[in-house]
Amino acid sequence: VSAREILARARPKPEARFVVVHAEQGYAANLPLDRFADADSLFATHHDGQPLAPEHGYPLRLVVPTLYFWKSAKWVRRIELIAEDRPGFWEVRGYSNTAEPWLEDRYS
Repeated sequence: VSAREILARARPKPEARFVVVHAEQGYAANLPLDRFADADSLFATHHDGQPLAPEHGYPLRLVVPTLYFWKSAKWVRRIELIAEDRPGFWEVRGYSNTAEPWLEDRYS
């Protein structure tokens, strides 16, 4: 399911500019709303026609192929739309908030 479709159904408030994707064991991935809504961003339940394996995010994984993969949360449980950015699991541990692979933007 495309992230755009999720947003269309959720109808975010005008002040929403960021997304926090909450997952198991306190993990959270944060990203700007416009990056979440990229044409290639999606929620996956399967890979190559097979259900995701637990180690790959079963039952639901966010995939944001234009950013480093710590922004692609496994084991998704909840999506939060917020006005102000809030660091995710890896960002509070020193990883880059923007996670741009073409800029080799790994660490803050």
